[in-house]
Amino acid sequence: MIKLATIAGSDASGGAGLEADLKTFQEYGVYGMAAVTVIATMNPDNEWGHEVFPLDEKTIKSQLDTVFKGIGVDAAKTGMLATNYAVELSAEYLKKYNVKNYVLDPVMVCKGGNIALNPELNNLIIKKLLPLAKIITPNLFEAGQIANVNTPETLEEIKEAAKIIHGMGVPYVFIKGGSKLKDEQSSIDIFYDGKEFLKVEAELIKTRWTHGAGCTTAAAIAAGLGIGLEPYEAVTRAKKFITLSLRSGFQLNQWVGPGNPSAWRKGFN
Repeated sequence: MIKLATIAGSDASGGAGLEADLKTFQEYGVYGMAAVTVIATMNPDNEWGHEVFPLDEKTIKSQLDTVFKGIGVDAAKTGMLATNYAVELSAEYLKKYNVKNYVLDPVMVCKGGNIALNPELNNLIIKKLLPLAKIITPNLFEAGQIANVNTPETLEEIKEAAKIIHGMGVPYVFIKGGSKLKDEQSSIDIFYDGKEFLKVEAELIKTRWTHGAGCTTAAAIAAGLGIGLEPYEAVTRAKKFITLSLRSGFQLNQWVGPGNPSAWRKGFN
């Protein structure tokens, strides 16, 4: 059985974070494990305002021992890490256990936001984790933060950011443009391997119910690598997966709704 690990935050609503990751791993037919770094809650008495509760260093380390030392992984991804020690521990275990298929989802902002959660932490992620990753999967805001440029708004600006990020030491860059690009009528992402830019395109799903889309995409890429797909193939399959998921997205309450990871069963091929 192919084994995957996610080092990420837990979303109490179930739509994003490690909950989205584990659902995606299940749909890919791989065995998912998790090390929780932080618990994210949403306050229904305050317009679904987010709060985060980081776990302590000892608890995170104990989970990583269980997953990496006690069992072993074929691929891994990181999501929201929240603390410097979570970043340091993630880097330590990914390096110590020689995880080649590592997907870095550099979560720097909560969905819909445009202010970095913790600039100092983000710099540590770039320094410690980016060099270990096979592929990095930033959204537009995160790509701008990592490349130290304005948030890309066009395909050319995405390509420029991808080139800068690749030059920082990661072999493959996948920037998620999705529905945020100016003047585009489809959902477009860019994959860059240091030689050519490949457009990864799908229909634009016009929906509010996109909670967890970034987590799901990165998890699908990690699962693809885990089952032996080449990076570009893993990315294109993940794009199909998230498109079908969003097409079947649903409302949880007045504020939020996720995609449906099981939707691929009705039309993945």
